[in-house]
Amino acid sequence: MNRIVFFMLLCAALIAPGVADAGVRLHKAGTYSSGVFDESAAEIVAYDRDTSQVFVVNANSGHVDVLDASDITRPRKVRHFDYSQFGGTVNSVACMNGMVAVAVEAKDKQAPGVIVVTDVRGRKLGAFKAGALPDMVTFTPDGKYILAANEGEPNDAYDNDPEGSVTVIDISRGIAKARVRQADFRGFNSKLDTLREKGVRISHPGSTVAQDVEPEYIAVGPDSRIAYVALQENNALAVVDIRSAKIRDILPLGLKDWDGNGWKFDASDKDKRINLHFWPVFGAYMPDAVAAYEVDGKTYIVSANEGDSREYGDYADEIRFGKAAIDGDSCSYAKALQDEKALGRLKVIQDLSDRDGDGDFDRIVAFGGRSFSIWDEDGRLVYDSGDEFEHVLAVRYPQWFNAGNDKNKFDNRSDDKGCEPEAVAVGVIDGRAYAFIGLERMGGIMVYDVTDPKNPEFVEYRLDRDFSGDPEKGTAGDLGPEGFKFVPASESHTGTNLLIVGSEVSGTTTIYEVR
Repeated sequence: MNRIVFFMLLCAALIAPGVADAGVRLHKAGTYSSGVFDESAAEIVAYDRDTSQVFVVNANSGHVDVLDASDITRPRKVRHFDYSQFGGTVNSVACMNGMVAVAVEAKDKQAPGVIVVTDVRGRKLGAFKAGALPDMVTFTPDGKYILAANEGEPNDAYDNDPEGSVTVIDISRGIAKARVRQADFRGFNSKLDTLREKGVRISHPGSTVAQDVEPEYIAVGPDSRIAYVALQENNALAVVDIRSAKIRDILPLGLKDWDGNGWKFDASDKDKRINLHFWPVFGAYMPDAVAAYEVDGKTYIVSANEGDSREYGDYADEIRFGKAAIDGDSCSYAKALQDEKALGRLKVIQDLSDRDGDGDFDRIVAFGGRSFSIWDEDGRLVYDSGDEFEHVLAVRYPQWFNAGNDKNKFDNRSDDKGCEPEAVAVGVIDGRAYAFIGLERMGGIMVYDVTDPKNPEFVEYRLDRDFSGDPEKGTAGDLGPEGFKFVPASESHTGTNLLIVGSEVSGTTTIYEVR
């Protein structure tokens, strides 16, 4: 987007907070509060039109809460579904054609999990073996398959690292005749060096490719043939052929060059000010949620570039830049940047910053992109929002810039991935495509018109957080958006477009009308 146009939109937002110049608006209809603070009592959300119900993952209780949303201004909990007999924590939920699919991890997180399918009343229709730690479940748009991203996280000692995988459940002949297959990454084990040369991050010493990859989130192409799976810690996308249940490819996402593109960000939580500055830093996109949409017959993937570190027992891949050893030849300028009011507080990635593996930094690579991106089918970057998110926060909420999600503290997250884009959904309204991006830390929803993937347009930033309230007492509004569900008017019981948001820190589920 033209930078001048962008800042004109920001000025308009200041004059009329919450309203953009053009495009859709988010109108808050109603909220259900679990009353549970910072215990993941509202994570992933799903929706059923026929019963006007919203299904919400409540990891705190291990249940799926069922909300009656027939009156969207007053959603209320009417029951819950208990999956304790199938294992441990419930991680994800999806709904389609009267079926509710839930990802349940094993009590031993390194053991295979289960995908449980019920009807909308909670009556079991089937239970299917998944890989270790199924973290996300979804239906394909045609309703013929259920897919699960199995993260395969290691144990704390890092001596048991299960393989990441994608579960493919073919339900085209009905649940009773379902066929279950696991798409694994073992075929890439012999290609470890090649993948690294391409830019795929395989970081833990001694792990195979299949062990190191950690599938996080799935976006399915509109034709239900190809799935794009975020491998967050690997800074890559996996391409899955759904029909054959095979991993076609692993696509590296590369690094975001903050300095080379003239983008600014705030890198310190100790400078007591908003300090959007040009820094000689790269960012590993490391997306969490991804979504797919189609333009002119081509599929595009939208990513929320959160970033994520690994810390298990004695193993940690992050370090503050101020404590890093620096290569005097490759990174001679960096000593002056190790002050805590410059880059000293910034959390950076050790293995990606040490290019030659000699124990010191040759460059500076941070976690995440503090942005959203659009990629083509081959994993090529089409668009990145650059530094726009932090500029919006600085202009709209200067007193609370980069606050965390569990307390009202100014500039609390600048050293650690900033606002942390976490959730994303794409919806088509009146022929135009819109991306909704949730900011995990600061909170709120960024809305962009992405009809032209190369030239998205900022529409609005909606924040239903009350900084005068107390987060722990439940008076601060929505905190920590985790899961989004866009419901087009044609599939909504209200006849209007809906965006349903689960916020894990506040334990709230909020319904917006999008018009």
